[in-house]
Amino acid sequence: MQRDRLSLAAHHGLNRLAACEHAWLARMNGVRLPDWEVGLLRLASRLGDGVFWYALMGALIAWHGLDALPAVLHMIVAGLTGTLVYKWLKGATERPRPYQVCPTICCLSAPLDRFSFPSGHTLHAVVFSLVVTAYYPPLGWLVWPFTALVAASRLVLGLHYVSDVAVGALLGGTIAALTLALL
Repeated sequence: MQRDRLSLAAHHGLNRLAACEHAWLARMNGVRLPDWEVGLLRLASRLGDGVFWYALMGALIAWHGLDALPAVLHMIVAGLTGTLVYKWLKGATERPRPYQVCPTICCLSAPLDRFSFPSGHTLHAVVFSLVVTAYYPPLGWLVWPFTALVAASRLVLGLHYVSDVAVGALLGGTIAALTLALL
């Protein structure tokens, strides 16, 4: 009963916020962008599904051998923590994606799951970028621009609200900071 009231309040608050974000998102939606820009954002989104991060973990082990194991294990632990948090929040809030509610926003890439809040792609991109640059600061030139592309892709492709991406980034930063402090 308490969970239902909490979920209803969160759902109502997110719907009000979404109404404020629709006009801005409609202007950002990639339907007006050149094909190559939409293609780049689709690629960033797909690589942000995990492919980029798994490849980076493999590359770290290939380049640094067993010395990379603490960083890679840390990325795995932080990533799994992020997955638990965002899946719980998505199920608790059940916020629909922007293209599902606003007819002026087109979905330009297939979503991985049903709900919008928070952006799991952004959460994980921030988590992994913070963790990997804590261990290997010179990799910042690679991971931070990619993280920015992933976050932007979620908005331009019509998959998330700005608040979804902002909260995903905040959660990712919090999870990374907590795991860096604990591990």
